[in-house]
Amino acid sequence: MNWIFIFSWLAGLSLGLEVHQSHSDLIKKAGDEVQIFCSHERTDYRVILWYQQSPGDTAMKLIGYLHYQDPSIEDAYKKDFGMSGDLGGNTAKNASLIIQTLEQSHTAVYYCAAREAQ
Repeated sequence: MNWIFIFSWLAGLSLGLEVHQSHSDLIKKAGDEVQIFCSHERTDYRVILWYQQSPGDTAMKLIGYLHYQDPSIEDAYKKDFGMSGDLGGNTAKNASLIIQTLEQSHTAVYYCAAREAQ
């Protein structure tokens, strides 16, 4: 049985915006589905971006982003990854990254970031 290790950065602070992520670390079996959540309180930050940093690699690769309710996923990730959430309205913003069928190549640290919609 193959085990997949997923590490998700917990929280960050940038320009007065505190971003929260959960789960902090996951150990799952190959074939499982994983959902990682990201949230913040700023009502004017309507874009959440997701990044992957593979073991031994210093580069953070953009998986994609969610703008209001519309996901945009990079071609290399479209097969296995999805995004959901609603960044509209005047309430706290919540989004999730979904890895639909885990593979060994998904072992990584995952980060979310938020920015204003342009």
